[in-house]
Amino acid sequence: MTANPTGFCGNSDFRFEADGVLVSWAVPKGVSASTKDRRLAVKVEDHPLDYLTFEGEIPEGEYGAGRVEIWDTGEFTFEEQSDGFMCFKLAGKKLQGTWKLIRMRWGKGDSWLLQASGDAKIVDEA
Repeated sequence: MTANPTGFCGNSDFRFEADGVLVSWAVPKGVSASTKDRRLAVKVEDHPLDYLTFEGEIPEGEYGAGRVEIWDTGEFTFEEQSDGFMCFKLAGKKLQGTWKLIRMRWGKGDSWLLQASGDAKIVDEA
């Protein structure tokens, strides 16, 4: 699991390693640990595993252009998974606890909602 905030409009990428690729969602407003927040998460193309450790600049005009920094890494386990719903536990350095991805029935593309459950938290390193 990685969440990679980039310099592009505060966007975060939320990724799981599965079947030899990083299954990825763009989360425009970033991740929130509040159970009241439902953040849009747009399913984007899978990324190669090299992206687990990639940090740097993606040139202007290329997909994902801007600065890429690894914000968090860790492990995940699925608690429940069905068509259009994923519940998973994160054990990252910063993101911890149970989260859900819920597919939306409307909107353009593959739109999901990312929502924290009651035990979810974002650990502040400071």
